[in-house]
Amino acid sequence: MSIISISRGSYSYGKETAEKLAAQLGYECISREILLEASEQFHVPEIKLVHAIHDSPTILDRFTFGKEKYIAFVRAALFHHLQKDNVIYHGLAGHFFLQNIPHVLKVRIIADMDRRIAIVMKRDQISEDAARRILIKDDEERRKWSHYLYGIDTTDSKLYDMVLRIGQLTVDDAIKLIASAAEQPSFKTTAASQRMMDDMALASQVEAELVTEFPGASVSAEKGKVKVTVKGPIDKSETITEQVKQIIVKREGIETIAVNVIQSALDVNF
Repeated sequence: MSIISISRGSYSYGKETAEKLAAQLGYECISREILLEASEQFHVPEIKLVHAIHDSPTILDRFTFGKEKYIAFVRAALFHHLQKDNVIYHGLAGHFFLQNIPHVLKVRIIADMDRRIAIVMKRDQISEDAARRILIKDDEERRKWSHYLYGIDTTDSKLYDMVLRIGQLTVDDAIKLIASAAEQPSFKTTAASQRMMDDMALASQVEAELVTEFPGASVSAEKGKVKVTVKGPIDKSETITEQVKQIIVKREGIETIAVNVIQSALDVNF
């Protein structure tokens, strides 16, 4: 049992690979569903999340939830979904959120530019040059998003356990290779790796609940023991601690809450 995260560019056969692989393994296949869950759980209109993905990265700064809230909402929804295992996720930045979970097989699917151009030409009934321009722009926007939101380059092979190029390899070939890798002991869910997943899921839920009042809050969790670090005036530590606890105290799975208030540069008196 494991989780497979597939990173893909547009028209790179990643979606097709993910869906066929999920059908073969009997896994759930998710992508945009994470946005829907984030929208519902945190009462953010779905259209804002959709625009945040498809428009310029700076559009996030025009919304009241901003970059930090967007990341917190999506991460919380993703972890909540993946706790049950046997899932293939081919949405945005799964490899970023899940990089420290041992039983997640992280795959990058790419395709020859000529193949991608042919798909766009046929779909949109446009010239080769026009299709190429569309793909180059789309690839650049995706790179901008990764850098802006997560500080990573999705084309960096070090982020993945496997990088497969559809060309000489067919989609069916890629499916066989991924399925075989997922069967390896190193990608099997263990009690320890599931505990890690559960801890990260709890931390992400708490962070998402705090992000509106405390956008810079950092949260960690270990077996129900939650630690929250927030910035603020040291002389208001008790008040801030109580505010944090009131927000998250009813969250299921929390046994203890420890709050650490650190001095913000903005709160230092010169």
